Amino acid sequence: MESVDSCDEEAPLVADSLQVLTPKNYTRDVHILSCAFLLIFLAYGAAQNLETTVNTEGNLGTISLGILYTSFTCFSLVASLVVRVLGSKNALILGTTGYWLFVAANLFPSWYTMVPASLYLGFAASIIWVGEGTYLTSAALSHASNHKLHEGTVIGSFNGEFWGMFASHQFVGNLITLAVLKDNKGGSTSGTTLLFIVFLGVITLGTILMCFLRKEEDKGEKETADASVNLYSYLVSLLKSITTLLADVRMLLIIPLFAYSGLQQAFVWAEFTKEIVTPALGVSGVGGAMAVYGAFDAICSLAAGRLTTGLPSITFIVSGGAIAQVVVFLWILINYSVTSGVLGTLYPLIMAALLGIGDGVLNTQLSALLGILFKHDTEGAFAQLKVWQCASIAVVFFIGPYISLQAMLIVMVVGICVALVGILFLTIQASNSSPRISLRFQLKSGWTAPEFLFRIRKTEY
Repeated sequence: MESVDSCDEEAPLVADSLQVLTPKNYTRDVHILSCAFLLIFLAYGAAQNLETTVNTEGNLGTISLGILYTSFTCFSLVASLVVRVLGSKNALILGTTGYWLFVAANLFPSWYTMVPASLYLGFAASIIWVGEGTYLTSAALSHASNHKLHEGTVIGSFNGEFWGMFASHQFVGNLITLAVLKDNKGGSTSGTTLLFIVFLGVITLGTILMCFLRKEEDKGEKETADASVNLYSYLVSLLKSITTLLADVRMLLIIPLFAYSGLQQAFVWAEFTKEIVTPALGVSGVGGAMAVYGAFDAICSLAAGRLTTGLPSITFIVSGGAIAQVVVFLWILINYSVTSGVLGTLYPLIMAALLGIGDGVLNTQLSALLGILFKHDTEGAFAQLKVWQCASIAVVFFIGPYISLQAMLIVMVVGICVALVGILFLTIQASNSSPRISLRFQLKSGWTAPEFLFRIRKTEY
């Protein structure tokens, strides 16, 4: 009997030890995060695409988006602080409320509803995106560490899944728009109220799904959960994080790519839908064109994530996406006009597909790049991404009504050239410095060449 009791007492200990030895699998959290963002942004993204064509009185839609992204830019400066205080999961959940209120404001569009909703969404968007970047990178690094995998490959794979699912929001959301909205005689559109009510329900489901995320227990969140750390310490830490990153040559070289990623998104939302799609396909056709954009965006996000292994692969993939978008810009700038018939319908769809390829590549590769280069300060790095990205988007929405389409296209071409020069220089600099760094590490460590190559492979760009 004593031996039986002894076995019973030891059984829980054995079970506990097996549980400890079993590494956590973070793919479940990536699936949940991806699905939640898909639900939230299929509603918001489709609503945003319609802002400049539905809320046209006094340029309400365009100015509201400009206010939104100006607010987004300002709050991104302190978003990393908020995420550190709340934790990435709580920041994600709180961030969803801004999207719900913005879509709700479109049921009664006026300056008194859209402007406050846009200001609050700027705050909510800043913390949800910094929280997303922090959460996803932390999950990828933990997964790689637990399962003894290459960090760059796991970061690329996780970002590929997330951005692939996220990009499909354009496809799904705009198909819903295409099905619900109807163009009436006289240029009016019906079905907008029903559409926004459906979108509110979808965002609510996304918020509920976000609650099932596993709370991260990384070192940074444990430290910030300590009540003994006061606000002054946070502000000092924030200021140090911002200045340190801006003094980092690597960050300075990829800031132009941050800015361009914002420019090209705003161009699609504001200029492409209004100047290219609407004249050719009508307001209801915006949903169809953006569905094509979202489909190619999603496919390329998944493919680019799978192909990401390090900095050289990121540079190569980004260059391919940039070429696809340059083709569209030069096509419109040099030799495009609205035509009738099948070609008149086909041309905007081809342009939407090429623009979607470029956006899918940029979204995936920028997140992977920051996760690889700045894994010790992911909150600060992703905050920098959103500051520059959103500032560029706000500029487009504010100046768009006052400059010609041709001038905007020239800005886009110049921006993409500067961005490519920056990331190419970063890649060359990294490849040139690698031998010197490798030799120094090898001499200090005393490793043999095979040992050194094995270890450096685990931490390479």
